[in-house]
Amino acid sequence: MSSKKKIITGGLYLVLNPDMDREILLSKLGQSLKGGVDVIQIWNNWPELFTLENKIELIHDVLRTAEDFQVPVLINEEWELLKETALDGVHFDTLRADLHVVRSEIKRDFIFGITCSNDLSVIHSGEKEGADYISFCSMFPSRSVSSCDIVMPENVRKAGEMTDLPIFVSGGITAENLKKLSDLPIDGVAVISGILNSETPEKSAQDYKQILNQHKRKP
Repeated sequence: MSSKKKIITGGLYLVLNPDMDREILLSKLGQSLKGGVDVIQIWNNWPELFTLENKIELIHDVLRTAEDFQVPVLINEEWELLKETALDGVHFDTLRADLHVVRSEIKRDFIFGITCSNDLSVIHSGEKEGADYISFCSMFPSRSVSSCDIVMPENVRKAGEMTDLPIFVSGGITAENLKKLSDLPIDGVAVISGILNSETPEKSAQDYKQILNQHKRKP
């Protein structure tokens, strides 16, 4: 396992759906990495009857696919898997009160991000606990994030004034409607279907990156 913690500064954040056919998923991951994906998260939407061994096997496949690109690979929620694999970090849907326990059990440095909806107090709490980034969910209606509130753009603007942490936006974002967020102080965009459902994942990733690079927050 690498002892050096990778850094997240923004960019294109691909959320993998492990319920997809594995061969197709890994193929689309490889293509999207060539298109410029900067961060990978494995969503904890596991196939029915998936065992711990199945999860670890898929994580290893994702890590091998991403290895040459040196991008961080995170898991959604299930931080215990950092003890079993070389995952770079974890994304929490809500901020945990027991992060000290998580850190003591993982026993190595790791990335962690946190979802923020319309409750901006999460930003202060996340900063205090050492979060590496925040992600707003959901900017647009989406089947994969049906549990998220629709985020008010004004809250993203306020977040840009409150923190220097990288700010990602997610939820129903396409390359086209990303342009509607051009006035918001964002550093990155998180997507699932916009790439995984594409017949040309490399081109789709390039399209997102081109638009994002035109509008993302300047350092």
